[in-house]
Amino acid sequence: MTRRVGLNAMWLVPGVVGGSEEYTTRLLNAIVSDPPSDVDLTLFVNSSFPDAYPELVDRFRTEVAPISGHRKALRVGAETSWLGMRTRHLGLDLVHHMGGILPAWRPAPCILTIHDLQPLVLPEHFAAPKRIFNRFTVPRSVRAARLIVTLTEYTKADLTARLGTAPDRIVVVPPGFGRGNGGDDVEITPGGHVRATYALGDHPFFVFPAITYPHKNHLMLLRAFSDLHRQHPDVLLVLTSGESQMEEDVTDAIVRFGLTRHVRRLGRIPEAHLTALYREAVALTFPSRYEGFGLPVLEAMAAGCPVLASDSTALPETVGGAGLLLDPTRPSAWTDAMAHVLTDAASRSALVAAGFARIERFDWHASAGLQIDVYRRAIRD
Repeated sequence: MTRRVGLNAMWLVPGVVGGSEEYTTRLLNAIVSDPPSDVDLTLFVNSSFPDAYPELVDRFRTEVAPISGHRKALRVGAETSWLGMRTRHLGLDLVHHMGGILPAWRPAPCILTIHDLQPLVLPEHFAAPKRIFNRFTVPRSVRAARLIVTLTEYTKADLTARLGTAPDRIVVVPPGFGRGNGGDDVEITPGGHVRATYALGDHPFFVFPAITYPHKNHLMLLRAFSDLHRQHPDVLLVLTSGESQMEEDVTDAIVRFGLTRHVRRLGRIPEAHLTALYREAVALTFPSRYEGFGLPVLEAMAAGCPVLASDSTALPETVGGAGLLLDPTRPSAWTDAMAHVLTDAASRSALVAAGFARIERFDWHASAGLQIDVYRRAIRD
């Protein structure tokens, strides 16, 4: 008997929601590349989504909500009203809410993906209205969902410790690597082209792809890099991705540390360009203080880029011994580690080999299979 499942991605505003966008879209790609015969899927998105992900809209049965998603109040209202009405009209057996909260009106049983508990762990990083909203809605959503999906055992344990969620209600569906349709089939831009495009010349450089959220820890990395630059004047730091709360502070710090000509701010760039940057970089520097997974770690490893990452939250689980783990509060440790991989070719080669071995454990098709099994279990229960 075929069951009807809705996938709520109305919260996913392209270029705004960070790593959860990459996880969600790549998991969707993997699911639709080998769709289950016993589960009929309908994808619900906002009006900003189709232009960013036309291939997903074409491959799924897709319904576009009459909102852009940029105004959270309107989106939350549409999830409760428009999505609720569509759920009832279509006779859905289950709805997977992929963005961390459930709407108030839920005509069908639900499961919920929790990427992390940062809104509860670091509430100071959110404006007062969002803090109050999260403090109420996240625990309520977790209690109401039939099953919870997390990306890591770390977040699973955090849910149990903070919210008392029974471990048998939580299923870990880890990311894979690549685009989610069987491997990394992105056409790779030649290294020389990205070096020319972004004025990198033949300089050695480190790369950090992260929106300027407070927890991403850009300021600590800039301090560490300024000390490295005094030792190695030729080295560059490449920062990619979008802007958020810390944007002005990051800009000011670059000037204050005298790094204007040595830090490249590239903004959001094509995936093929980022992969080429990984391949050309000395290493990925990923000093984030809080992660539910840390997908750039896998992306870097898959491209043969050594990884320097924080020893906090889920990152040790993601890195799995295949990178250097460092205290995100100690700039000197990052300066020393960057200098080490910059000057020690043997260490870099060992990290590259360890990274290639590590990514063999992550496969999008396996993740998609786990996710479909969650749908079957939730419907059966």
